[in-house]
Amino acid sequence: MKNFDYCNPTRIVFGKGSISRLPELIPSGSKVLMLYGGGSIKRNGVYEQVVSAASGFEMVEFGGIEPNPAHETCLQAIEKCRRENVNFILAVGGGSVLDAAKYIAAALKTDCTDPWEILTGEAEVNSAVPLAGILTLPATGSESNGNSVISKRSTKEKRAFGSPHVYPKFSILDPETTFSLPQKQVRNGVVDAFVHVCEQYMCRTGESRLQDRFAEGILQTLIEIGPDTIKDSTDYDKRADFMWSATMALNMLINQGVTQDWSTHMIGHELTAFYGVAHAESLAIVLPGVWRFALEHKGNKLAQYGKRIWGVSTPQEAIDKTEQFFQSVEMPVRLSDYEIDADEAAAKISERFRQRKSVFGEDGLIQADTVGDILLSRA
Repeated sequence: MKNFDYCNPTRIVFGKGSISRLPELIPSGSKVLMLYGGGSIKRNGVYEQVVSAASGFEMVEFGGIEPNPAHETCLQAIEKCRRENVNFILAVGGGSVLDAAKYIAAALKTDCTDPWEILTGEAEVNSAVPLAGILTLPATGSESNGNSVISKRSTKEKRAFGSPHVYPKFSILDPETTFSLPQKQVRNGVVDAFVHVCEQYMCRTGESRLQDRFAEGILQTLIEIGPDTIKDSTDYDKRADFMWSATMALNMLINQGVTQDWSTHMIGHELTAFYGVAHAESLAIVLPGVWRFALEHKGNKLAQYGKRIWGVSTPQEAIDKTEQFFQSVEMPVRLSDYEIDADEAAAKISERFRQRKSVFGEDGLIQADTVGDILLSRA
């Protein structure tokens, strides 16, 4: 196991009726920006719960954060925060709203001409406006980490940044807020959480037996309850397991002391940027291709995963079982399922990585030409 220094400062408030605890959680005297997405919280009762619980605070609102939060939209929110002298951000929604809140919070305190420089690495984040979350869509783990992914419509880019300064101060997780979600969004959340675990798990064998078992426990839970919680939205216990699994999948615990990969995410981000597929949809397309490409490199871990998770004996069977699981929850796994031309996607995305001189994945295994081969295999 590698050396590590782990601290997750986010307070998790979990369970039924937890939104009512907002008055004790938001710092006294805060002027709050309530940030949300397309308005579903106004249809499912969450908005009313938040407004009622936070009635003792001065609050302004900003809605319209996209499923892949846009830099351009965030700029409008940043301007509103400055105009209204906001000093606390409350993100109400899924990972996209939380990611936008982190970007806005960092931009308000970062000295740069264009906040996009935070995403390109040209600007360093040394502080941020404090923020918190009320999670309504389990998927990304953004409620308990310092990561954010933002898209730029004008250039069709999707980039990420991370900083300890943008960890939420607290996050409220009430499984009942997810009961009204469409099945497709729950399906995406299950697959997103599953792949998050795989990116941190599917590397070298023997680095940490405990971290492996943590990861495998999350994967087994998602396999067990995923299909049921997609179909039955009101089974509280299964929805609670799903919600907590998604948080645990990327609260930075299971990756401590071990090698990580993240090449599936790097490639998937570009599929979303160019073609607009949902984040989880891009991951389901790419992951099997990455694993098959890296079969020799990841063979031992794939064999362990296959035996412990699926009860199969070969790495290839383990990959096949993973693809079958995605399909069992009605998640498409091929570019052609979205009418995306594999040759075009391979050329566009390879060229983007070539321009950036990108090398990524476990041991730098993935390069521009490699990306093209992987995408062609997912036609």
